[in-house]
Amino acid sequence: MIVTTSNPLTFPIAPEPAETKSLRKDVRAFLAAELKERGAGERARSWTGVDFDFTRKLGERGWIGMTWPRQYGGHERNALERFVVVEELLAAGAPVAAHWAADRQSGPLLLRFGTDRQKAEILPRIAAGECFFCIGMSEPDAGSDLAAVRTMAAKTDGGYVVNGSKIWTSGADRAHYMILFCRTEAKGATRHDGVSQFLVDMTSRGLAVRPIPDLQGRGTFNEVFFEDVFVPDEMLIGQEGQGWRQVTSELSLERSGPDRFLSAFVLLLELIRALGASPSPEGAAAIGRFVAHVHTLRQMSFSVANMIEAGADPTLQAAVVKDLGAVLEQEIPEISRLLLSSEDCDAMEDFRNALAQTILISPVYSLRGGTREILRGIIAKGLGLR
Repeated sequence: MIVTTSNPLTFPIAPEPAETKSLRKDVRAFLAAELKERGAGERARSWTGVDFDFTRKLGERGWIGMTWPRQYGGHERNALERFVVVEELLAAGAPVAAHWAADRQSGPLLLRFGTDRQKAEILPRIAAGECFFCIGMSEPDAGSDLAAVRTMAAKTDGGYVVNGSKIWTSGADRAHYMILFCRTEAKGATRHDGVSQFLVDMTSRGLAVRPIPDLQGRGTFNEVFFEDVFVPDEMLIGQEGQGWRQVTSELSLERSGPDRFLSAFVLLLELIRALGASPSPEGAAAIGRFVAHVHTLRQMSFSVANMIEAGADPTLQAAVVKDLGAVLEQEIPEISRLLLSSEDCDAMEDFRNALAQTILISPVYSLRGGTREILRGIIAKGLGLR
């Protein structure tokens, strides 16, 4: 039974169904075998870790596109079962970056707004773990303010000609397709008018990808440049000019999942092991607070999954989960570093490696899926405060 109130920010209580327990057991057994040779440093990269063979194995087990119709390669399972699989993958530190965007938001977007041809040709490949996506939203000088996008798709015979650029585009260097959010009208009645979404083949002529090296020299993020890129009419997603309505529904999927509070979970586990059975008072207090926050965020995120399963629009709740989750995920490496000295770390290789990887990754936790300023603006507006 889901308990509701008139509060627009309510998170209805939703206990986990009993039928997910066997699924959770199966996923844990699979991960124990697949990840047994991976060290803590590698597992700490989880949502940025790429392993194409691992992704294909998930597809073979039906753990990608879980909620989609069978006719499109899906398995017609519910959002709560998908939640369980995602939660277990992240908690174990599995490499999920290859299929992440396609499974989490691009596939569902196509399922909702795509043409029959788009769905039939692409969704089965995503579900099989053989087709990867990137998200073309953020732009230079626009950041998380999506209404400020300037990339333009100008109508021409048989399609559109795209010019502009995108930045911070995760996985663009390996993606087969991009979901491009851009303008199809130079000006609309409001900032949210005149924008559309397109399915863009990443091998298109005139499209260039330039990796942005991170602190480890890896190109997790990328810049993408469009110079007279032709996009056929049949690659328009949904209706021209309705991109804002479509993209906001997509962001609810991006902002509310377990990846918004479990990205630093491997480090948290290693911290608990490193502190041992008799931690200092400061260590015990930190672990107690972290566990309480993870538990609370898990309940909130699971509630959002129930809302999605019920067909509701949890945009406001998703923004809250993402904002609070990013705060927690950035606190875990900072407090872990302060709790254990460098001398302690030298004697704890797994903790040291997990800490190093998480510190390098953690700055993006408050950028991906919308900056704090944007998220808090959404929350304030949803509560009628602005």
